[in-house]
Amino acid sequence: MGPRSLDRVRENGLQAASSHFPWRGAQIEELCGRDENFRVMCDDLAAAEEALAAVDQLSEEIRAARRLEYEELIAELAAEIGEALDRANIVPIARTPKH
Repeated sequence: MGPRSLDRVRENGLQAASSHFPWRGAQIEELCGRDENFRVMCDDLAAAEEALAAVDQLSEEIRAARRLEYEELIAELAAEIGEALDRANIVPIARTPKH
């Protein structure tokens, strides 16, 4: 995969995550820039959404099963991304011991 196609995949991942959490677009972009695992989750979400969009091209025998499979995967990835965004918002505060 060349640099251009890699950029397209990353852009699709960013768009996919932002479509599920539009109010957190800036946070998604920032987290994608610094967390490779988060970026991979977003890219996986985009790939699953692309696969779901293409499911109607599959044979009728497997179409319903694949649709369900991709819908479940998308829901799981979106939940994982939401949890990662919530964790990224947590700023640990070190407490000094009381004497």
